[in-house]
Amino acid sequence: MFSKLLMWLFLMRYVASKGNDDDFIYNGFRGTNMSLDGAAEITSDGLLLLTNSIQQKSGHAFYPFPLHFKPSQGKTQSFSTNFVFAIVPKYPEVRSYGAAFVISRSKEFPRGQVGQYMGIFNPKNVGNSSNHIAAIELDTYLNPEFNDIDDNHVGVDINGLDSITSAHAAYFSNMSGGFKNLSLISGEPMHVWVEYNSLQNHLNVTLSPIGLPKPDRPLLSSTVNLSSIMLDDMYVGFSSSTKTVPTSYYILGWSFKMNGQATALDLSRLPKLPRIGPKKKSKLLSFGLPIIVLFFTLMAISAIGVIVRRKIKFAEVLEDWEREYGPHRFSYKDLFMATKGFKDKELLGVGGFGRVYRGVLPASKIKVAVKKISHESRQGMREFISEIVSLGRLRHWNLVRLLGYCRRRRELLLVYDFMPNGSLEKFLFDHPKKMLTWSQRFQIVKGVASGLLYLHEEWEQVILHRDIKASNVLLDSEMNGRLGDFGLARLYDHGTDPQTTHMVGTFGYLAPELTTTGKATTSTDVFSFGAFMLEVACGRRPIDPRLPVDEVILVEWVSECWRRGTILAATDPKLGLDYEVEEMELVLKLGLLCSHPLLAARPSMRQVIQFLDRDSPLPELSSDGLGAAILAVGHYKGFDDLRFSCPSSLEQWSASTSSVLESIPSGGH
Repeated sequence: MFSKLLMWLFLMRYVASKGNDDDFIYNGFRGTNMSLDGAAEITSDGLLLLTNSIQQKSGHAFYPFPLHFKPSQGKTQSFSTNFVFAIVPKYPEVRSYGAAFVISRSKEFPRGQVGQYMGIFNPKNVGNSSNHIAAIELDTYLNPEFNDIDDNHVGVDINGLDSITSAHAAYFSNMSGGFKNLSLISGEPMHVWVEYNSLQNHLNVTLSPIGLPKPDRPLLSSTVNLSSIMLDDMYVGFSSSTKTVPTSYYILGWSFKMNGQATALDLSRLPKLPRIGPKKKSKLLSFGLPIIVLFFTLMAISAIGVIVRRKIKFAEVLEDWEREYGPHRFSYKDLFMATKGFKDKELLGVGGFGRVYRGVLPASKIKVAVKKISHESRQGMREFISEIVSLGRLRHWNLVRLLGYCRRRRELLLVYDFMPNGSLEKFLFDHPKKMLTWSQRFQIVKGVASGLLYLHEEWEQVILHRDIKASNVLLDSEMNGRLGDFGLARLYDHGTDPQTTHMVGTFGYLAPELTTTGKATTSTDVFSFGAFMLEVACGRRPIDPRLPVDEVILVEWVSECWRRGTILAATDPKLGLDYEVEEMELVLKLGLLCSHPLLAARPSMRQVIQFLDRDSPLPELSSDGLGAAILAVGHYKGFDDLRFSCPSSLEQWSASTSSVLESIPSGGH
């Protein structure tokens, strides 16, 4: 009898220590037992703060005990939850990544990456069915790689971040009978309800501002069977991840219930968000305001001379027609302060078209790269600025974002996103301090190809970059390749011909037809991309006069190696044997095909992507001639009758390439 009593007491203590495993409610989190990880913390006011950092960090906060989502029959149980959250950015105009309600087999994510991976996934496991993760994302950043609909949406994620269903953040108004938009980064608290019916495999997500009754209609309603996702025991909680922008992610209250309706939160008991904005003026300040105004008036009068001198120093060229470009125009003063007066110690590099400086914008603290280009006043400046502003609307993961411009006297300044690892060039040539692995190089090639496809086919207009080379490919903090420097880019509408006939670019990357027509096309960009691929694979520049005569021109040397059947001999010797043979051969052969002297023989960028992804076989090049390869590419392009002359041998191909290159005047552009 005594032993049974001890056993009963032990079980009661175990249950008490574990808590109710299918029903809980937190009206604030002060004194609660939450499982916190990363940047997550509970503030002294009782707020659950997931992240609040100027560095890229992630934060996780989970209910500490697993919940039984699957009873003995093996089918996921119904559940419901509701919580109040708020996303408070320090700089509302600069977006960071969002947050997510997560159901996971684990409450720890040691391999989760920050940024767009929400601190949960990484590039290798995102989308894997073995993850056993379901999430409701509150996303405030547009990630094209995950097919996001916009930068302010709610989505249902299963084992990855490519949502099975998503919608722009909004709530159904019971009064007006329609949906009203919400801004997830407004800094205001919002209420979320998530309900899953296991009998109907039905998942509803409802959103509304705090204080309003639960809307009659959900924002998202999806049919999804979670039985294959859920294990017997799963953890529930929240995760978020920031960019290098101070943003606070708060959870104010949370309720959860298995097989029933989660208890409603007591909104009056929820903790208050930290005050936003300046404090109210004191009475003393109100009475002393006239004196303060008088003081500052006198100070302003005494400072007129200083202001006049500063205006002269920061004088800009601003014509009436430029006022319509408002947000895309930076003040020279801001750029001067950002770069510390364009000091040499902030210099990132010097190119044929200008000098590039590192900078930090004084208001937003965003890191930027500022390129100074000398220009003369000319009739086409208005059209050029219009195109610069249009390019500023480009959004792709593998493109360096062009933020805007500034004009001052005889200078044009272009402002880009800052890439911390600089250009790809310094990792390839001469004696780099850090060596790129083949895997990194191959991903950079694929990334630049994806960005170039976006410019050629996927944006609202066709964009010709006209200066693709290793020095214009920049690397972000994760060594992803991003195509930058749009100073020479030109736009035209789909289905029309580009009008430019002014030949620009860099010696060694110019397509042969440019020397006769001067007309840039998407195929001339493909030629430059071919030279770029050979740069990456071979670790040397397209033209290097320091080498023996038969190796000066990179494309001729690689083609000679290919003719001898030893194409891998062209591989960058710094790699040794540490590369995938099939991938290396693919890049070398595709580089030759893209840089073919005949325009019709070159593939489109969509074909290049298909070749790199192994979705289409690369036309087989033979030592007897390129006719089969050219005809195969012509077939891929959709030509029924491809008529052009092609070299009968590789020697003719090399000879035609040499003659074209010799006809280009020296000077680099």
